Amino acid sequence: MRRDALALLLLVLLAIALRAHDFGNPVIHVDEQYYLLVGDRMLHGARPYIDFWDRKPLGLFLLFEGMRLLPGDGILAYQWTATLFAAATAGLIALSARRLGARPLGAGAAASAYLLWLGFLSGRGGQSPVFYNLFMAAAGWAMLRLPDLAGRGDRRAIVRQGMAVCLLAGLAIQTKYTPAVEGAFFGLAHLRYLHRAGARLPLLGAAALGWALLGLVPTLAAIAWYHALGAEAFAQFWFSNFASVALRRGYPAAKIAGRLAGTAAQLSPFLVCAALGWRTRPAGRNGEHALAFGWLAAALVGYAMIGAFFDHYALPLLVPLAIIAAPALGRSRTARTGSALAAAILFAFHWGSEPDDRRSAQAVAAVMADHAGQGCAYVFAGDSILYHLSGSCVPTAYAFPSTLAYAAEQGATGIDEAAEVRRIMGTRPPVVVTMDQPLAPWNRESLTVMAPLLARDYRLALIEPREDSHELVYVRRDLAR
Repeated sequence: MRRDALALLLLVLLAIALRAHDFGNPVIHVDEQYYLLVGDRMLHGARPYIDFWDRKPLGLFLLFEGMRLLPGDGILAYQWTATLFAAATAGLIALSARRLGARPLGAGAAASAYLLWLGFLSGRGGQSPVFYNLFMAAAGWAMLRLPDLAGRGDRRAIVRQGMAVCLLAGLAIQTKYTPAVEGAFFGLAHLRYLHRAGARLPLLGAAALGWALLGLVPTLAAIAWYHALGAEAFAQFWFSNFASVALRRGYPAAKIAGRLAGTAAQLSPFLVCAALGWRTRPAGRNGEHALAFGWLAAALVGYAMIGAFFDHYALPLLVPLAIIAAPALGRSRTARTGSALAAAILFAFHWGSEPDDRRSAQAVAAVMADHAGQGCAYVFAGDSILYHLSGSCVPTAYAFPSTLAYAAEQGATGIDEAAEVRRIMGTRPPVVVTMDQPLAPWNRESLTVMAPLLARDYRLALIEPREDSHELVYVRRDLAR
């Protein structure tokens, strides 16, 4: 126990060391900016999907709302919380790896690799998998006990564990819906081993029903809450959570291929070690290894479900991959050396290629704050956290900039995006923020509305670098100095 506590402490220190550079940076990734903005405004009565439109489950916004209760403006609070979640997940990876027969060295290396690779796949801040991976890692750690429990014929323990595992999966599902695939696999694995332990059909049926209900409880609670708000609120909730994703436009095949190639290249050390781990698995651990590989297969299905293949969509793969890779990392010096070399190359690449744009964000927010008393600023394209940093009111429920500005969302929001841009601009925002080069193809109809109004009514007041392009800050001409 003391050794495990010391190992966890070392993982916490490693997580802090890897993430400290970004502490206080409000623009690590566009997604977590929006989660924090919504969580903050929920404390003032805002309702997700009604006052702030998005597709993520309610649980994610509740999590950020809770973190916003911690001291400060919420930025350090969510980053420190994410750091602790990441370290705890790494600890569970190490414990799970031991169940596959990994040596302590391999388990520790796999846990450390998880923390490193989070940053390589856009998980160095508060992406949703950084949080829900903890729930899935805990569920997976428990699942790997199944061969032992079934071997002892302990049906009661399997039933109780299945309840806990499915509830953990349900919490993950309310952080993002794709873990439903992994949760289903965990449930089926428990059913299989319950049958092996000697359970008959009535117990199997009752367990399956009970576990499924427990997995659905968090989502059913969210559905019930929006149903209680009334038909219109429920319709908005249902459309944004379950219907709109099918309306999103696909990305060009070349872009998808590039994302897949980049992600596969970055995950290649895990893939090699996973293959070695299967070939050299210890005798008597076939059941645990089969469960771990089944978990990985389920995670891959979840990864493929949405089809956009952004690098952070691969973050859930890291947990089963690291566990599976651990035996090879413990037994093969070549595997450890190759993985360490890959980690060093990737660390140098990401360190040199990912700019720290916090100063730019603060400069843009300062212009917005100067005019906060003259109406709601509008971030057409750029960083939604600017509303939070400046204290500006938000002029639209579609405040995640890509929703109205970029082509991928055109026709998928349930509204006429260009008409919403026209309505917002009709309120004469004192400040408008946009990009000189979009992060994705423009929604041409929205841009057609925006461009002439900016040229006629606004004056460019500030240009700030943002990743590989620039944020442009326009101030209304009658307010410009």
